[in-house]
Amino acid sequence: MLEGELSDPRIAPSYVTDVVMAPGGKSARVFVAVHGSEAEEESTLAGLMTARAFIRSQLRDRMGVRHVPELTFAIDRSERMTGRMDELLGRLRKRDKRREASAAEAAKARAAIGAAGPAAETQS
Repeated sequence: MLEGELSDPRIAPSYVTDVVMAPGGKSARVFVAVHGSEAEEESTLAGLMTARAFIRSQLRDRMGVRHVPELTFAIDRSERMTGRMDELLGRLRKRDKRREASAAEAAKARAAIGAAGPAAETQS
């Protein structure tokens, strides 16, 4: 429904990620992920809030129920957060590899110095 049936130009390509019903079933929060910038997220949210009466009537007709909960929409940014976390973890892994390589080189250098040190002392 979000992709093709809502003709509001403010609604960017998006999809529903989760729906959380209130304990009496009278209201529901619909989480939507938007493909686009933060400005497109905000305009999509405004468009969905404007179209919620139409969406409720379509849900009522399609589901064949008498009562459809009041809908509120929220932007789901979990995928962006997951992507950002993956990026940060990747950076940490690279940094750890560099530190391990530096530590290994330093240990080799100390070992080489240590091995050369006693031999140099016995020659004197």
